[in-house]
Amino acid sequence: MSRRVLGTVVLFLTAVAMAAPGARAQAPDPDPRVAALAAEVADKGWVVYGARSESGSWDLFLARPDGADRRNITNTPDDEEAAPRFSPDGKRLLYRRLAKGTAIDHDQWGFQGELMLADADGANAAPFGGEGEYPWASWSPDGTQLACLTKKGIEIVSIADKAVVRKLPRKGIYQQLFWSPDGKWFCGTGNHGGESWTVVRMNAETGEVNPARSFQNCTPEWFPDSAHILLSSRPANQPGANGYGYTQLWAVSGDGADQRLLYGEDGFHVYGGAVSPDGNYLLFTNGKRDGNSSDKNGAALCVMRMADAPSIGGPSPDLRALHPETKDGPVLRLGEVWEPHWTYAEIVRDGATKTGE
Repeated sequence: MSRRVLGTVVLFLTAVAMAAPGARAQAPDPDPRVAALAAEVADKGWVVYGARSESGSWDLFLARPDGADRRNITNTPDDEEAAPRFSPDGKRLLYRRLAKGTAIDHDQWGFQGELMLADADGANAAPFGGEGEYPWASWSPDGTQLACLTKKGIEIVSIADKAVVRKLPRKGIYQQLFWSPDGKWFCGTGNHGGESWTVVRMNAETGEVNPARSFQNCTPEWFPDSAHILLSSRPANQPGANGYGYTQLWAVSGDGADQRLLYGEDGFHVYGGAVSPDGNYLLFTNGKRDGNSSDKNGAALCVMRMADAPSIGGPSPDLRALHPETKDGPVLRLGEVWEPHWTYAEIVRDGATKTGE
């Protein structure tokens, strides 16, 4: 590579690192493939996430997928905000607002604080319920209802009048309930067949449940096709971390028949998986602490192409021995965040949206 081209790459990546989310940006990556990936995703909508602000509290931020044009959209030094999710049309957000100083529990955050609804740019934020109400709320495909995972069961709630329009039994699901884009399914983390930490799929009409992946799995997220689920998984019998192992990013079919590693890295745990609206890219967080430090500063926000999966980071000899088919594609690493989500809607500061790619 010529010095001129190399200099351009380094300058570009330095600019991305300076604009990166979170309190501490990652060092620039000299790999030109990473610069190409950053340029490829730069105009593909917006990413929202929680990150530590200058005041030290958790705020919500919007940024381009390459880390540019970062903006604090809550900026509330007297509160903590966490777990934002765009509505399917990208016009609104839901998230949890917690009392200042509350540690975000990576397993129980859906029960913490108040459920908030806001415009996609953070404007017109208002509480939808009180402390602990509407736990684990997720959008319906048309954005008119919320599915809430209460201790008594799953409740489908009308956003317009807060009426409970339907109820389903939980069937062992205890956290992270999400509605499929086609409206036919839920996925969640629960106890199934005597195995805890199983990601399951539930028929949204009948309540019938089947396991998608068993043993040490969590944080499921639907792919746009409503047929596959993104999740974090810590497979058994890993030699690393004294046998505890490391959490990896996997894709599974809803019926559990297909299981595929997407990203893993010995010494790091992968959580916060999200899929771009077209299914072509992945977001996730990658950190050394299991749970990705929701009680601290979060973990590195990462972007990769689905076409580059499976990829393995670092030397990771044990993981590479299990998955010799790895493609080792580029991964764009940005600053420390928690629970990212992606929309291709174009968001402007007055809250209006226009369709992105």
